[in-house]
Amino acid sequence: MNVLRTLIFFLMLAIGTVIWGTLCLSLFFLPFRLRFRLARCWNKFVVWLAKVVCGIRYQTKGMDALPDAPLILLSKHQSAWETFFFFCWALRPPTFVLKRELLRIPFFGWVLALLRMIPIDRANNTQAFRRVIAHGKHRLANGHWIFVFPEGTRTQPGTAGKYSRSGARLAIETHTPVIPVALNSGMCWPKDSLIKKPGLITVSFGAPILPDGKTPDDLMQEVEDWIEAEIRRFPFASSVTEKVS
Repeated sequence: MNVLRTLIFFLMLAIGTVIWGTLCLSLFFLPFRLRFRLARCWNKFVVWLAKVVCGIRYQTKGMDALPDAPLILLSKHQSAWETFFFFCWALRPPTFVLKRELLRIPFFGWVLALLRMIPIDRANNTQAFRRVIAHGKHRLANGHWIFVFPEGTRTQPGTAGKYSRSGARLAIETHTPVIPVALNSGMCWPKDSLIKKPGLITVSFGAPILPDGKTPDDLMQEVEDWIEAEIRRFPFASSVTEKVS
């Protein structure tokens, strides 16, 4: 059944992506805010499709307490699902730090290029680091939320990668609060499998962490400690009442 659901999901996703991508590309001349709204509609469609077809639901903790101000969100990364989710529900236009190879994906990547992301070459750490700082400052000054996956790539549930400090340094240089984000999307949307599994994804947002007076290492260690400790407390099924979808 999961295989059939996954096949239906990818078929509908492909059709929706071509339609959405063609529309967005044909309207490239629109102001950024309108391009962003079009992209948000597609991301909501993907999250809805995963729920209806694959049985992937989600619940949140702490999202209602997020301030409507420029922020840097440092998140666990286990699947593509959270990128769609964050794009849907960010209070401000989201800017993702992502690998530049994604921009080469037909339709999907081409539209990403219109949405003020920060593509980086992960093979060149020094250049990537400078790009995150330079472009991140500009995006924050324009009121965006910056999403950074400090581990750099998706991890398996129950594992942790090495946390990069680029997001922490950006926070310190711009005096921007950091929000740590813990999640377990890999339980339903596995990293090394195309098959999607029904279940409940938990996304937990921590309280803002002020960067002033901290070193990048200290700030990132505080973020990592919170995320990994929060994940060990999953699931929240018996205690989260804020939102279940």
